[in-house]
Amino acid sequence: MRLSALLALASKVTLPRDYRYGMSRPGSLADKRKNPPGTRRRRVAVEPVSDEEWHLFCGDRVEVLEGKDAGKQGKVVQVIRQRNWVVLEGLNTHYRYVGKTVDSRGTMIPSEAPLLHRQVKLVDPVDRKPTDVEWRFTEAGERVRVSTRSGRIIPKPEFPRADGIVPETWTDGPKDTSVEDALERTYVPRLKTLEEEVMEAMGIQETRRHKKVYWACRSSRSRRWALSTSLRSPSMLFTVSPSPRDMNRERWPWSHEREGGDGPVQRPLCCQPP
Repeated sequence: MRLSALLALASKVTLPRDYRYGMSRPGSLADKRKNPPGTRRRRVAVEPVSDEEWHLFCGDRVEVLEGKDAGKQGKVVQVIRQRNWVVLEGLNTHYRYVGKTVDSRGTMIPSEAPLLHRQVKLVDPVDRKPTDVEWRFTEAGERVRVSTRSGRIIPKPEFPRADGIVPETWTDGPKDTSVEDALERTYVPRLKTLEEEVMEAMGIQETRRHKKVYWACRSSRSRRWALSTSLRSPSMLFTVSPSPRDMNRERWPWSHEREGGDGPVQRPLCCQPP
């Protein structure tokens, strides 16, 4: 089992409540153009189909029941469960232009449009005709699809993933990480930061220490204000500006003396010992 496949299983995409699923993968550039952030799209009514009742998978051989390609058979290449859509290879296609510029109209390519799950039926392997299926259990307890007309078991196809791997036929090589090694818990939570853990693992000894900083504040209010400012940029040396009330007293000393003070308030300074 590849590590990329394991990480893909663990990754989860957070989508908004009014997100509209389409043909593009969620999170891709094409999907972001269809669902730009900050816009609200109308909800689409989708027929509820439970996972127990769903019986179409990638690689199945089905026959189209409705549309311009009715009666034709094809292979399912994409399944979008959130919209009950299936895409058939080379069927129900329409043409569109790509790479359109000012000087060129682009290239016309065929594009498969999705079909609802009610518009296709599985093909019975006995007579190659469409049939209804139902889920049953074998004597070994395996859940399989069975044709209601012939009673033949329709096995799930071995369809390759996006990276070209067929999970049913994959065998681990010498450079592949086994499932046991990938799921083994080797990380031990610690109170150290990432930098401290890296320094400890590489044998780096930190001998530098932060220098002491002294604050000269007259009032408790100025002391609190200076402390809150120092938390923003503790490594900078600057003169702490007084509060608006202190600035008014410096500008008009007589108003402070009238209140019974002892003169203008001095600005608190941030300095280091010589």
